[in-house]
Amino acid sequence: MPGNGNSLTRLRTAITVFFALDGFVFAGWVVRIPAIKEQTDASASALGLALLGVSAGAVVTMVLTGRLCRRFGNQRVTVACAVLLSLSVALPPLTHSVLALGLVLLVFGAAYGGINVAFNSAAVDLVAAMRRPIMPSFHAAFSLGGMVGAGLGALVAGSLSPTRHLLLLTVTGLLVTAVAGPVLLRHEPPAPPEPERPAQDTPRRLDGRTRGLVLVFGLIAGCTAYGEGALADWGALHLEEDLAASPGAAAIGYSCFALAMTVGRLTGTTLLERLGRTRTVVAGGATAAAGMLLGSLAPALWAALLGYAVTGIGLANLFPVAVERAGALAGPSGVATASTLGYGGMLLGPPAIGFMADWFSLPAALTSVAVLAAVAALIGLATPRAAAG
Repeated sequence: MPGNGNSLTRLRTAITVFFALDGFVFAGWVVRIPAIKEQTDASASALGLALLGVSAGAVVTMVLTGRLCRRFGNQRVTVACAVLLSLSVALPPLTHSVLALGLVLLVFGAAYGGINVAFNSAAVDLVAAMRRPIMPSFHAAFSLGGMVGAGLGALVAGSLSPTRHLLLLTVTGLLVTAVAGPVLLRHEPPAPPEPERPAQDTPRRLDGRTRGLVLVFGLIAGCTAYGEGALADWGALHLEEDLAASPGAAAIGYSCFALAMTVGRLTGTTLLERLGRTRTVVAGGATAAAGMLLGSLAPALWAALLGYAVTGIGLANLFPVAVERAGALAGPSGVATASTLGYGGMLLGPPAIGFMADWFSLPAALTSVAVLAAVAALIGLATPRAAAG
């Protein structure tokens, strides 16, 4: 029994490393987008089209990765996608046209979408085996990896060219995969202690109710990711344009949100053990709704920053719970569905906010984040038995 515990601990560590690596690599790419835009001489609209390559690659691959995980195993697919992600992040600086950039980002997006489904599926199996709601800790590792990747990227942006910087990310990613990959592959996927769902290689046909519940959890993930995407793209602009904040003070807004979300995820396991999944979803959605109403409508900068932080704490554990529940119900295909809907929410958020800002105002548009957070809370309240698992 102790040996099994040690095995699960090593497996948990390896999965955590891949979550962190994913956040680190993706954030490192994001901070170099302005330099790549200049290099390819792309207009804002042309760059937007090229960046759709990431989204398109991710969404298409997320749909297919569930099948790959059932056939080859979550661990193998995670390692293969980590290698592809590490290699493909070095490609954008080598392009000199928008078309070429869009094509390499299609590959990068495919790797990003694939690894997200694969390591979330591996994490769902581990959660079932350990009988502890540890899913938020993995997503906290992703957030921390992203913060470190963005911070280091900002530090080296002035001294390293995008080519050298992203090549360093490739080397780092391959080294981390070489160390963590064998640990991941050495351990067989743990069998859930209770037959909550069938083994990976013998998937059952899902009944209509199960499919519906997976879609419900996907909607919760989408509502959460909508808020993340909206705050990432529009949060600073709201502080600068509507509250007359300096660019530096405006930049702090998203940092407050991201840091609060990371802290929320680091404490998520304790929260889930004390409150359970249903109350965590309902409380989180309600907290995020209140926080975003403050963040979008407050007349003072300090109050808006407080609102952003409260929103981050509220949203922190909704996505991990939604993905874990979808995976427990339907295996890798459930994770794929929830992740695709979640990623769709993140894609929908920024343009939707932009259109609503043109029609009404940016503060009014940002209240849509509060509305969808409240919707997530209501969905959690309406499906308590499914959320509780």
